[in-house]
Amino acid sequence: MQEKPPSQQDDFTVAHREWLSERVAHYLGHPVGENASLTAEGLDSVAALSLYGDIEEEFGPLIEPDDIWAYPTVRGLAHLLAMRDTRGEGGRVRAAFVFTGQGSQHPGMTSGLYLNSTGYRTFLDEADAALSPWTKESVVRLILSDDPRIHRTALTQPALFAVEYALARTLQEAGVRPVAVLGHGIGEFAAATIAGALSLADAARVVSMRGAFMQYLPPGGGMMATCLTPYEAAEAVAAEPAVGIGAINAAKAVVLSGDRAGLERIEAALAGRGTRCRHLAVSHAFHSPLMASVVPKFEAIVRRTAGGAARVPFYSTVYGRLATEPLYGPYWTEQITAPVRFADAARGLLAQQAPTHVVEIGPQAVLTPYLRRLGGSGGPACIPVCQGPASDAVDLAGVISALDAGPLAAALTGA
Repeated sequence: MQEKPPSQQDDFTVAHREWLSERVAHYLGHPVGENASLTAEGLDSVAALSLYGDIEEEFGPLIEPDDIWAYPTVRGLAHLLAMRDTRGEGGRVRAAFVFTGQGSQHPGMTSGLYLNSTGYRTFLDEADAALSPWTKESVVRLILSDDPRIHRTALTQPALFAVEYALARTLQEAGVRPVAVLGHGIGEFAAATIAGALSLADAARVVSMRGAFMQYLPPGGGMMATCLTPYEAAEAVAAEPAVGIGAINAAKAVVLSGDRAGLERIEAALAGRGTRCRHLAVSHAFHSPLMASVVPKFEAIVRRTAGGAARVPFYSTVYGRLATEPLYGPYWTEQITAPVRFADAARGLLAQQAPTHVVEIGPQAVLTPYLRRLGGSGGPACIPVCQGPASDAVDLAGVISALDAGPLAAALTGA
């Protein structure tokens, strides 16, 4: 994807800022500075709704009414409009990055890329160096040795973070700039790092400690995929206090998480109704009540983490929506036990950002089928950056080409 040169980008944003400044001045009765708070200047709810109507008429359905309060300056709201406004862009690719969660790992994941892609090797080594002081071993060595310990939570989480960070940075280096990011479970840490809300060093420390704390939880937890709606799932777990909803991946794709005996009782009850269930190969009951004992230790760690606001639209699977709040320690603490509201977050991303492509960032395709289903027949192209264990540098080059990025695309456009 060829990004507009800086001068064109600036002109594009300035045009939105000038238009928005004129409309705000109309409703307030006086001009305001681009960094002044619209609420402090006196913009009330009636004027905000009228402004929303003007934006809808001028640009189409780019924002929701609440965005006016979430981006309460002319500069912030104009930047949001410019990010989402695709008029005049022709066939320009708008790619969203979606980062896979735990369960996508496998021995030797991305080893073909590491051996044959200089760019990917550079970024994986960078992540490895940030993680090593905490993991006390190299995730690169772990990956290249096909070590089955990749499935131990204390190593799985930092290794997945490293792989996803390196894959995303490789795409960025090739010229692919995400219009939005979203992460499933542990994938949120890579998403937040790529979005600029976490530094690589902070994310590496937090991810390593998170995995280590979870590794030593007592056994007995599990996760089970069901063909239930969220409402049906809530009914199913009502009598099992040690079981909760772990993830909502689609309208009828809910993962239950918690005490294994409780899951088996739920499975037996659902089987009598003809509802299919599948136990997942996991070491612990992630995003469940059984994670509660990890929370105090983890909270003490993330309290010292300098999280911030994302510089790229970040769709939270804790909130199930665009997160405009800074991603400080309390967010990452809540994430441990909160259900993964993937379907809600993905729907919001697809509707609000209108991506032409959604790229699944992870060692194998897990979320792509859900994304295709959520997007429908008229939705974006959904591309996994890695198909699975055999993916290599040739496959990566194909993904970059599909996103109109890389040396070949630059040559074709005269860049």
